[in-house]
Amino acid sequence: MTTAPERATSAPAPDTGTTGSTASGTTRLRRIAERERTPLQRLVDGAVGAGSPLDGARRAAGRVLRDRVVPVLEPITGFGWAVLVVTVAALVLGILLGWKELIVIGIAGALLLLAGIAFIVGRNRYRIELDLAYTRVVVGERALGRIEIHAASPKPLLPATIEVPVGRALASFHLPRMRPGDVHEDVFAIPTSRRTILQVGPVRSVRGDPVGLLRRQVKWTDPVELFVHPKTVQLDETAPGLIRDLEGITTRDLTNSDIAFHALRDYVAGDDRRYIHWKSSARTGSLMVRQFEQTRRSVLALGLSTNPEDYADPSEFETAISVLGSVGLQAVRDEMDVVVQTSRRTLPATTGKRLLDGLSGVEWSPRHDRFLDLAATIGQAHAGASVVLLHAGAVVDPALVRRARTLLPSQARVIVVSAVQGASPRIQPIGDVVLATVGAVTDLPRVMRGVALQ
Repeated sequence: MTTAPERATSAPAPDTGTTGSTASGTTRLRRIAERERTPLQRLVDGAVGAGSPLDGARRAAGRVLRDRVVPVLEPITGFGWAVLVVTVAALVLGILLGWKELIVIGIAGALLLLAGIAFIVGRNRYRIELDLAYTRVVVGERALGRIEIHAASPKPLLPATIEVPVGRALASFHLPRMRPGDVHEDVFAIPTSRRTILQVGPVRSVRGDPVGLLRRQVKWTDPVELFVHPKTVQLDETAPGLIRDLEGITTRDLTNSDIAFHALRDYVAGDDRRYIHWKSSARTGSLMVRQFEQTRRSVLALGLSTNPEDYADPSEFETAISVLGSVGLQAVRDEMDVVVQTSRRTLPATTGKRLLDGLSGVEWSPRHDRFLDLAATIGQAHAGASVVLLHAGAVVDPALVRRARTLLPSQARVIVVSAVQGASPRIQPIGDVVLATVGAVTDLPRVMRGVALQ
């Protein structure tokens, strides 16, 4: 096992014969550059350049602005900034021009801002717990969340608003006035109409004035991820079209020791005597040794096109994901080696949970590879696959299937699943490839039983 050098990114050692000349040349160039600078430039660099007193003051002012000023101005809303600008402008112009009306407008704006400050001053102390009934649900299942708020202040707390972001949506609750030790609980439903990964939280308390000039929010919890899995169906234990083997599949590679017997050959010094075939040796008068075909464990490669041009409808994309998830889950149960390759990346498939979690976050994009590019990627990255299942939509036709077959491993059994919305399930042999059409994921068990007969 080789180990990386301690300083893998260090620069190569300079040639000892030119070290002195290089260093002297660099020093000479630096001195020439310094000599060419005017006295005024040197004075300016000494006053405001790096390491100067003004540079230190500028850095200190930046830290104060970031740590002290920004937090104070953060509660001001967009409407609040507009009122603040109008208030300052009205007061300045009213005083300079002597317009009493502008002065009155400025005073009214200042009073509104001061009244808004009174609504957000003070610190609420809560202990908030965010809990999801399930962190993984299937599309269409009901997902519930619960927040429990404890008053952790020794003094009564004013009413506030509690907000819980759910993906791009926002759940809002009114929190009444709470006395020390009070507990308030709210339950909310999370929509799961589409496959996705939702970020629930963080829970935050919001206080603001009725006009909307100021808004102060405090985060109390960390966000929680909710995985909405695609719909899947249960397949037969001996999933048709998949290779379930205990000994592996034979290859054309020959080896001196394995399980699949191939032929006999002459004994060579160093061969294992356990594999000498004594009957043939006695018949021929010379030692004969068994030779075997090398076997490998079957590998199932699942490919999914994530380019919209390979589908006629968004529902076809969801059906293809459900079909892939169903086949992948059964393969994991059968303890097969599974690899899942999309047009963009490889998904984890060591367990059923990780597979479905990865499928929950799959999105399509016109910038992703198309069907043929996906086949080429699988052919290069997973050349040892024994079964390849490619998933796409109605755009896939027999001509495209034939072209894809030339890009895939020659020893692999290839099945192309075409998701066509509302189509009747059917199976079409194209050479040594099977083109299976499904209209819904519920058609998959019937289609896979038909694939087993091909």
